[in-house]
Formats: sequence, structure tokens, C-alpha cells
Amino acid sequence: MKVCIPTAGVGGIDDFVGQHFGRVPTYTLVDLDTNKVEVIPNTSEHRGGVGVPPEFISKTGTHVMLCSGLGPKAVQMFEEFGIDVFVGAEGTVRDAIEAWQQGRLTEATDENACKEHRDH
Repeated sequence: MKVCIPTAGVGGIDDFVGQHFGRVPTYTLVDLDTNKVEVIPNTSEHRGGVGVPPEFISKTGTHVMLCSGLGPKAVQMFEEFGIDVFVGAEGTVRDAIEAWQQGRLTEATDENACKEHRDH
């Protein structure tokens, strides 16, 4: 199973969870079956590229997204790609994975999505 975490840099498993999901510089992918860690750049329109994060993350084989929070549109897009999203991640990538494995993160829903991303 592969999990993806928005990250602040290229530190891999010890990097910190990025606080602004769409604008982080990198996403860290961890394959829990092989312990392989891969850091990919955020090439989305938020960083001057094309598309939105759920689109290119869906092509990585990710099953689960762990993040501090994200907007309702992103939650919906991940659902459409069949990727489960959990919010409340903090600390390092390792901390976020442990919190998720221990059931301490909350599954993302429209109700708990970041309010600043709502259309008024």
C-alpha cells in the first residue's frame, strides 16, 4: 500500500508535513509494503505547473493521502480517483504514518474540509 504526504522539502521519511496541501514544494510517497520512499515535486498549477495535485498524485499508485487539511474540491477529486484522504497529520512523515496506522487521523469529508477553500 502506498501513502502520500504533502511535504516541506526533500527530507523523505523525516521531512515535515506541509501545512498548505496544494502549495507544498513536494509530496513524499511511502510504499508500506517495501518501505521505499520517493519524493516528487509539486508540478501543479499552484506552483506554476499544470493541473491540480489529485490528478498527478493519482498516477503514482497512491492509495491513501495523509495531510494536515485540504479543501472540499480536493477531497472530492481524490474520492473520484479512489484515494482515501485523512486529515490531522502533523510532525514528520514518519509521525503522520504512525498516527494514521494507530487510527488517530480523521477521514476527510466535505464537513471537515478546510473552510477557507469553500465557495461562498
